[in-house]
Amino acid sequence: MAVRALLYRRPYEPSTIAVKHGSQVFAVRLRRHRRARRYTLRIHPSDREAILTMPPRGTVADARAFAQRHGGWIAARLGRLPKAAPFQAGVTVPLRGVPHRIVHRAGERGTVWTDMRDSGERILCVAGGIEHMDRRVHDFLKREARHDLQKASQAYATQLGVRIKRISIRDQSSRWGSCTSDGALSFSWRLVLAPSYVLDYLAAHEVAHLVEMNHSPRFWRVVGRICRQTERAKLWLDNCGNDLHRYGVED
Repeated sequence: MAVRALLYRRPYEPSTIAVKHGSQVFAVRLRRHRRARRYTLRIHPSDREAILTMPPRGTVADARAFAQRHGGWIAARLGRLPKAAPFQAGVTVPLRGVPHRIVHRAGERGTVWTDMRDSGERILCVAGGIEHMDRRVHDFLKREARHDLQKASQAYATQLGVRIKRISIRDQSSRWGSCTSDGALSFSWRLVLAPSYVLDYLAAHEVAHLVEMNHSPRFWRVVGRICRQTERAKLWLDNCGNDLHRYGVED
């Protein structure tokens, strides 16, 4: 094994450490990163946990001391997370920005579909056993996100004369989308929860990177030329984007 690789190897060490703040105890997940130069903390919005990144030569003892010094920050940030909205019967979730109440249809065939009650309330119907509800709703939303993002991305790619290699749908916590120089696009499935113009903007944003792999003024001119809702979508994400991470998770 290369000497360099040994720098990042450790014998068994805990995957999480406990941090106490007042009467509260928080589990902090540890991860090493070969490019890290210092200890850093962040909050994973959908996993609803603190993650501490360690440099290659960092120690668990130093990580624990660092996390403990920032116990107040951890408590405050976790406390500010919006209330979780698990995919269970009776919970209301947005689909393309429109609220839908989840309704269990145990005796009906199918998986998940949308409907509207006589009152005008939109509902998300989930067939089958209630124990499968969470997975079925997740799968449905991911399929809808893929459909919408593939359609929007391909339309922008045609407009700009670029080629998309593939599109991946994930649950990204630090960014809504990404693009590689060879044409691979990746998006968060949670975009299908947002108003359609937000998803549309993110598709335009990532496809525009196939023209300009940066965030220069030239890049933003490309985005602005193909997407008229850019500023409106950016404002929505700034104000409401974090709320999307509360759906499909439990406290």
